[in-house]
Amino acid sequence: MAADIVERVRAAAKRRVLFLPHAVRQMSRPDRMIQASVVEAVVHGGDLVEDYPNDVRGHSCLLLGRDATGRPIHVVCSPKDDFVAVITAYVPDEAQWADDFRSRR
Repeated sequence: MAADIVERVRAAAKRRVLFLPHAVRQMSRPDRMIQASVVEAVVHGGDLVEDYPNDVRGHSCLLLGRDATGRPIHVVCSPKDDFVAVITAYVPDEAQWADDFRSRR
């Protein structure tokens, strides 16, 4: 089922990527400044970190990718019929995540 969510995210992202207000606020924080194109690249090609099948916003997942400088980026998104909703995007905290940013400490 975990692989299914990634397939659904990528299929929905081909139709449209919608950034929810929370994601925009998090991406534009001065200590983050994550570009929309980076988030879209993570959605299209990132690795699955966590699967949230029971999320109240609908089945969602956490993906990991990197920007052009190698900075890790986490993106939480949820596929819908006509788009993928980007719920949030952030730079993972090294104190909370293992060195590979794939598992929590």
